[in-house]
Formats: sequence, structure tokens, C-alpha cells
Amino acid sequence: MPKKHTDSNRNERVAAKVHTIVAEILRKDYADDPIISKVSLVGADAHGGLQFVRLFFHCPIDDIDVAKRALDIETRTIRFKMGQRIDQKYVPQIRFTYDDTLEKAERIEELLERVSEEK
Repeated sequence: MPKKHTDSNRNERVAAKVHTIVAEILRKDYADDPIISKVSLVGADAHGGLQFVRLFFHCPIDDIDVAKRALDIETRTIRFKMGQRIDQKYVPQIRFTYDDTLEKAERIEELLERVSEEK
């Protein structure tokens, strides 16, 4: 008997749950951290059998590598705290990735303005 195919959005639900929990952890537990307190999570993507979630972040500081390193250092602690709050059998691995969408949008806007000025 063939396996039933369900059009489930479980990946999105898990990603959204992890995104919400980690954002809450960052907001509450790292409010005094001069770098991590400026980080905003802007998205999440779950894959790898729901055992891996990539969290996309944006940060207004100039040196993104500093923010990325700070998040990478705290990943184990954040994952431990997430494990205490998540209602799943397994706690997914998390990785932080910088999201440069805002910078790209600003650059496109600048280019469009420049083109319209030249006309």
C-alpha cells in the first residue's frame, strides 16, 4: 500500500516555533549583552528531517562578523534553553545566518533613484 502524501507544512511550523522561542530567549536573557541585544531574528528555515533550523538575523552594527561570532559562541546555551521550552521529541540544531535583504533593497532603491534622475 503506497504511503499517503500529506501536504503538511511541518517544516514551516517547526521553523516558526524555533524562531519564536529563540527570539524570546535573545530578548530576555541577552538584554544586557551589548552585541546580541541588537540582533533581530528575521526568519527561519527548518530542514534535515526537522533536526536543523537556520535562523536569519539582522543587526544594525557595522561589523556583522562580530555579531555572528557572538551568536555562534552562545548557540549551545541558546539551544539548551530552547530545549527546556520546546514541546518536541528532539531539539533541533540551530545555526545563525546573516540576512542582508535590507541592504540589497536599499541598494536597489538607490540605483532606481539614480536611473530616474538621469532621465
